[in-house]
Amino acid sequence: MIGSMNTLLGWGDFEVMPGFKQTEIGTIPDDWDVRLCSDLSDRIMVGIVIRPTQYYVRDGIPAYRSANIRESGISDIDLVFISEKSNALLAKSQTRSGDVLTVRTGYPGTSAVVRPHQAGSNCIDILITRPKATILDSSYLAIWVNSPLGKEQVIRTQGGLAQQHFNVGDMKNLIIALPSIAEQRSIATALNDVDVLLGALDRLIAKKRDLKQAAMQQLLTGQTRLPGFDSQWEVKPLASLGVLIKGSGVKKDEATSGDLPCVRYGEIYTHHHDVVRVFNSFVSPSVASSATLLRKGDVLFAGSGETKEEIGKAVAFVHDCIAYAGGDIVILRPAYADSVFLGYYLNSRSIQRQKASLGQGDAVVHISAASLAAIELVVPPLPEQTAIAAVLSDMDAELAALEQRRRKTQALKQAMMQELLTGRTRLV
Repeated sequence: MIGSMNTLLGWGDFEVMPGFKQTEIGTIPDDWDVRLCSDLSDRIMVGIVIRPTQYYVRDGIPAYRSANIRESGISDIDLVFISEKSNALLAKSQTRSGDVLTVRTGYPGTSAVVRPHQAGSNCIDILITRPKATILDSSYLAIWVNSPLGKEQVIRTQGGLAQQHFNVGDMKNLIIALPSIAEQRSIATALNDVDVLLGALDRLIAKKRDLKQAAMQQLLTGQTRLPGFDSQWEVKPLASLGVLIKGSGVKKDEATSGDLPCVRYGEIYTHHHDVVRVFNSFVSPSVASSATLLRKGDVLFAGSGETKEEIGKAVAFVHDCIAYAGGDIVILRPAYADSVFLGYYLNSRSIQRQKASLGQGDAVVHISAASLAAIELVVPPLPEQTAIAAVLSDMDAELAALEQRRRKTQALKQAMMQELLTGRTRLV
């Protein structure tokens, strides 16, 4: 068991370093202990589980659910409430400051600490752990459960079940590497500082996304005009902008058959947004021979989808490289339009409503090239299209840079966890 865990996580060596000892969870410093969570907690229990909706009210005492528990903390988004009377009757599941709340189902093991302003709330179908404050720091416990060492133990409790659960008994049997309380607090402080930075980046990214959405609404409808542009916008059918052709070929099992870039219709929903920036499928020359060769400036529509609301999502292809489109894609080859502008504009609310009205089918929705051709556009002259596309592209580039910074910060946190939670780096 020790060897398999260490091999999986890369958190321990078979050669025990001086000053370290081998344990059930790998190598840890000699002065650390290994304890069960039940030995370190005054209480481990589950919140309201029997018909929780009977207690719901429009406004009252917050009752946290799995959706509110995140590694970054307890979120107040999408809260439900129970009455003060119900909260008093359900006193056992009331939270205290320092309690650790852990998700049971969905994303089992995800944990967060109850902060002072959240004390006195209640919780629904989530685990409540009350650490013994003199020997186990709440923040350290939450970090431990969220770490790869904690998650590996959570995963092992699932036993291949379709519906994943993490129960009271599993939390009680969670094995924890235990430094002194002072070192626990130092570790928690260092990692929580990174979480603060991640939270700030998340808020900034959300703000920039909101600004982009507002800019799209204003610029793509002509409500706001860029400096130097005042020409009248024209009403045109999509067909007037160029030629519509069909993608072809490329089965799912052929998507990794070679080195030639390819866009598949499902990826337009899952990977590409407004503009194709990177490729996710690469096909062999034999597969490419039956696919449709793309040209720089093409606009690709997903011809099939699960709902009418999303059918016909569009992306602009702006690469100079040789690349191909698979089946269930409709391609607009513009003659006199900015394809990047169209990538943004053809996903706007007014156009999406038209596409939704033209979708056919229930379980699988389709939209044809003929239907897309009839979509009515209101577009500015080409120079203004290009200017709008440049503004929105710059906003996307700024978002991409922030998201890259967040990924690097998250990777830094993971590296810090690996060092600090195994005692390879000591803070006290």
